Amino acid sequence: MTLKIYGIGASRAARPLWTALELGVPFEHIATPYAGGATRTPEFLALNRNGHIPVVVDERSDGAVTVWESMACALYIARVHGQADGQSLTPATPREEAEALRWSFWTVSELEKDALTVLMHRMAMPADQRKPELAEQAESRLKVPLAVLEAHLQAQKAKGQAHLAAQRFTVADVCVASVVGWVRPAPALLAQFPAVSVWLESCLARPAQAQARSLK
Repeated sequence: MTLKIYGIGASRAARPLWTALELGVPFEHIATPYAGGATRTPEFLALNRNGHIPVVVDERSDGAVTVWESMACALYIARVHGQADGQSLTPATPREEAEALRWSFWTVSELEKDALTVLMHRMAMPADQRKPELAEQAESRLKVPLAVLEAHLQAQKAKGQAHLAAQRFTVADVCVASVVGWVRPAPALLAQFPAVSVWLESCLARPAQAQARSLK
């Protein structure tokens, strides 16, 4: 069996790459940037007609499984290639599975758009193309979901659990931290949410995260 991950680390593909690296799952990284037309070739569009990275192709004895959408890719790798042993990042109980699902979907609907706006208009775009007013508006909106995340992490801490779904780091943390990290160019905003800040830095300090981000 062969697991293939299409994408680059400086993209949403970081999520499945990070997950696979945390699990120590062998995979073939197929460098596919989002710019330059690589996602518009007939070969790539045969994998994902949307023309977006990442794509995961799991070559299995009973046939190939193709997954796209970054959160789905990460959750799939954790569930299918991980061990639900209570030690790895794979959810080991129904509660952990529910936390991974709900926080991943919540992140896409409540955080991602505004977090990306902050990243682009505070850091990623050329300075002469940035629009600070868009970043300011996004930061104002982000206070609501970040307060939700802060309250959850505080409640987890009160139960002796340092992460979103458990005491240990799980795929829920991969999915959410990969987006909250985009808010780092707004340090004054993150400073208002101390539990989020501590949790985020612990997630982003993991060696597998840096390794995933370095893949080009």
